[in-house]
Amino acid sequence: MTSALTPLLDHPQMPATMRAAVLQRQGVMSQATLPVPQLHPDQVLVQVAAVGVCGSDVHYYQHGRIGDFVVEHPLVLGHELSGRIAAVGTAVDPARIGERVAVEPQRPCRSCTQCKAGRYNLCPDMEFYATPPVDGAFAEYVAIQGDFAYAIPDSVSDEAAALIEPLSVGLWACQRAEVKPGSRVLIAGAGPIGIIAAQAARAFGATEIHITDIAEDRLAFALEHGATHALNALTDSVEGLDVDAFIDASGAPAAVRSGIKAVGPAGRVILVGLGADDVELPVSHIQNREIWLSGVFRYTNTWPLAIQLLADGKVDLDILVTGKFGLDEAEAALRADKEAGQLKAVVYPGR
Repeated sequence: MTSALTPLLDHPQMPATMRAAVLQRQGVMSQATLPVPQLHPDQVLVQVAAVGVCGSDVHYYQHGRIGDFVVEHPLVLGHELSGRIAAVGTAVDPARIGERVAVEPQRPCRSCTQCKAGRYNLCPDMEFYATPPVDGAFAEYVAIQGDFAYAIPDSVSDEAAALIEPLSVGLWACQRAEVKPGSRVLIAGAGPIGIIAAQAARAFGATEIHITDIAEDRLAFALEHGATHALNALTDSVEGLDVDAFIDASGAPAAVRSGIKAVGPAGRVILVGLGADDVELPVSHIQNREIWLSGVFRYTNTWPLAIQLLADGKVDLDILVTGKFGLDEAEAALRADKEAGQLKAVVYPGR
């Protein structure tokens, strides 16, 4: 994936450096001045407008690693982003400068077996924002391939455009769960991904959307924004629901086991939430009902659909934003999930 760089001297209005919030090591953030990214011919330079804080960002901050991905060197976090194109590589139409965009924060190789099969999310050489050693978007500028910077209409806010990334997780989960008109769906976890999955399922035509959590305020919020039924996981049983699809957005082993038992014959189970590496499963239930079980690893080709759903008012992402922070408050944004009532923190690198 090597190619000649486009010096930003070709764009004399561009600064040579930018501000960024950097994870120096586990639990330690700092403000830094970094070079503005240089462009490959097929890339665009995006001036970042808004960045959603993801649970993975928080996990890297708190623990310094996720599985095999370890923060061994300073890392810029953030992969849920929107912005405006400030400069383009030599192979990109300069008319795109000034365009508002939502960014799909990954760079597949486009030539491996998985990419050629259309499963570019499984590319073994994927470069994904804010995944060591690739820097993310807690910065004033980022570079991305031009076809992964999607134009957004004026009706879509910077915040909603940034949150197309987690919406893509929900859409991909619903696609793999084969949610369709008339489907009955169970979702475990009424956090941001669970609520997004509920909205996605509703947009796909599901008529019953059950959601579970242990927090009554989150359950009430989910009922207002996508779910049709709310169940407290501490007191209410889901077994016997016989839903067509179960999407786990909690990562809790108990929720995974009980959710699988709520799936009817030939139903589908989709594991989204990050939890324990190993979970005991009700194998006899899976076998006897021929339940199809799959994990979810990011997404593929979801941005166009997500943008259309937002533009049509079928999904509302602005309602998820509960905290707004400047770049110099990035560490506070990473801690905001501990505050009552918080769903999604957003960082604004221009502030």
